[in-house]
Amino acid sequence: MNLWIRRLALAGLLLAAAVQAALAQGLPQASPESAGMSGERLERLTEALQGYVDDGRLAGAVTLVARRGKVVYSQGVGYRDRESGAPMTDDVIFRIASQTKAPISVGVLMLQEEGSLSIGDRVGKYLPEYGETTVAEPDGNGSYRVVPAERPITVRDLLTHTAGISYGVGPAREAWEDAGIVGWYFGHRDEPIGETMSRLAALPFDAQPGAAFVYGYNTDILGALIERVSGQPLDVFMRERILDPLGMVDTHFYLPPAKAGRLATVYSATAGGIERAPDAGHETARDAFGAAIGQGAYVEGPRRSFSGGAGFVSTVADYSRFLQMMANGGELDGARIVSPETVELMTTDQLGGLPFPFGVGQGFGLGFFVVQDAAASGLPTSVGEYGWYGAYHSAYWVDPEEELVVVHLTQLIPAGDIDDQAQVRTLVYDAIVD
Repeated sequence: MNLWIRRLALAGLLLAAAVQAALAQGLPQASPESAGMSGERLERLTEALQGYVDDGRLAGAVTLVARRGKVVYSQGVGYRDRESGAPMTDDVIFRIASQTKAPISVGVLMLQEEGSLSIGDRVGKYLPEYGETTVAEPDGNGSYRVVPAERPITVRDLLTHTAGISYGVGPAREAWEDAGIVGWYFGHRDEPIGETMSRLAALPFDAQPGAAFVYGYNTDILGALIERVSGQPLDVFMRERILDPLGMVDTHFYLPPAKAGRLATVYSATAGGIERAPDAGHETARDAFGAAIGQGAYVEGPRRSFSGGAGFVSTVADYSRFLQMMANGGELDGARIVSPETVELMTTDQLGGLPFPFGVGQGFGLGFFVVQDAAASGLPTSVGEYGWYGAYHSAYWVDPEEELVVVHLTQLIPAGDIDDQAQVRTLVYDAIVD
């Protein structure tokens, strides 16, 4: 009997491994024409991106286009590492920064579906340090006064970035800097994210809860909330509940050393082109949010700070699986992550008329921008499109009307005035023929 049990267990493990291996290959592939797109026109995308490389404005990029659930284009151009001549292939791993926010937001909605929380709940119900918060109000004399928040911050406020919490760039910036909380990058910290976010709660925020869209640490706080509610470290929760079920085998907070050779090099735009960003830990420049610009500690970091707002590395194949799950109404290859109703909730504008500062004709749902006026941007899109960006000049979007998923990954910070994202958008829509 014990022999049969061992054989059954082994068969189960082999079957699970086979299923995982199949999922890890990414979405199914198809010819562009079978999905209503022109292969010839999609090749213009390769030519255009190669032009940015030839002109010295990009080291490299990988772009994936899926339509009707199948990949019709997945191509790398340029170099993973320009100095060594290593080519940019479509399995290269990228730092995706704020593209981490969408999967974390999905994790929060999973907990709501299970009844473990409600997004209308006060954050202080789960993280007591957020029970009473303060706001830094400018006093008109170049300083500020600290006043109590007019109401408690809710989970929904964090999901919509209406909690009044920035990346420490508001009136009380010096206080945030003194507390050691500035910039969006946490990979180098030898401190659990829950402890960092607990200290953040004592700082004066930038606006009253619900008063404005303020982009900042909201999703990092959600990561700490997931840990508290689920009782699991954030990396374990995400691996067990989202990444493994979707076959996202190359998505990590910290990269396994065996995969280090696939990690793309970070470059920075300069007046004369681009240059290699400093190595990890070498802080010679900072971005607009105060984060050090460099290669980061994604491989050799302390592996303790799991940033829900900006911590993931991933590939176009992995991230397209996550987006296709959303496009499918919360399910992919038999793995139900969330319900169709939750997807609809997340991809519907939640700002209620508050100005959205990042896109003309757009609002914001629960983790994504949402297109409300397709003509306003002057670029091709559809009402209902949703997506977001990453600090290393990456972008993605899902267009439900066109059954389209697009992922465009580069490693360029700061990116300067490069317009490759607009080019990608234009050329992708130009390739739709049906």
